[in-house]
Amino acid sequence: MILPGSASQSLAASLAVELDAEVGPVEYDRFPDGELIVRAPASGEHCVVVASTVDSDAHVQLLQLQDVASQHFERVTTVLPYFGYARQDRAFSEGDPVSARAVARAISTGTDRVVTVTPHEAAVCDFFDVPTTAVDATPLLADPLPDGLSEPLFLAPDESATPHAEAVRDAYRSGTVDYFEKERDYDTGEVTLTPSETSAADRDVVVVDDIIATGSTMAGAIDHLRGDGATRVYATCVHPMLAANARVKLARAGVEAVYGTDTIERGESAVSVAPVVADAL
Repeated sequence: MILPGSASQSLAASLAVELDAEVGPVEYDRFPDGELIVRAPASGEHCVVVASTVDSDAHVQLLQLQDVASQHFERVTTVLPYFGYARQDRAFSEGDPVSARAVARAISTGTDRVVTVTPHEAAVCDFFDVPTTAVDATPLLADPLPDGLSEPLFLAPDESATPHAEAVRDAYRSGTVDYFEKERDYDTGEVTLTPSETSAADRDVVVVDDIIATGSTMAGAIDHLRGDGATRVYATCVHPMLAANARVKLARAGVEAVYGTDTIERGESAVSVAPVVADAL
């Protein structure tokens, strides 16, 4: 049986189809003082809790669902389509917590196994105290791209994201790969992009990253590419967080379309990761 968090209902429904499983009767509520409560009157042999931890409420819901599942099911697997706090995988300044480790330890207490989708760094899987599998949904981002892109250039916003760009290029079966040089000032949060040496003139460009959060880095890349004469620029990512006015930034930069997966409920033009998650289960 599949028990979804409120931020992962669509993906849970797709996963249920892939696994020929039932979606449990989950209800979400909030007490007058703001405290959350989930109710899932179900029992059985194996429960799959599916919950992207996109915010603090989603984290609490996940822990509550795990508590219900551990009481009424013999085995519990937790699927984290989007693992919040995964980017805080080290202490960036003195006195900082390793938040990914703290959150992973809490999640580990209520499950027998964890499956997560394209974490920012695969090493965060080591923070969990139970067996953890990371599946890669990046190749799925090739599916919504238009056929017949003109001399496509698959561009990563920094060198570390190059494998993502390569995975989409390989799935699309055409094009070349390059990346921007990116430097981040962790004190101010400002990001500086050094343009790629590969010209985008008269080419269709697909910018590929794992997460689009504030959209500032992606918008800066798109703005540069448009200035370089790119014919069309598409933005793709596994996790379309698109916080605050991120989508506005991308539109103003001149993006043709934004494609992501359904690891985040509010993602647009979503491609379902259910098939790769089902294979891992």
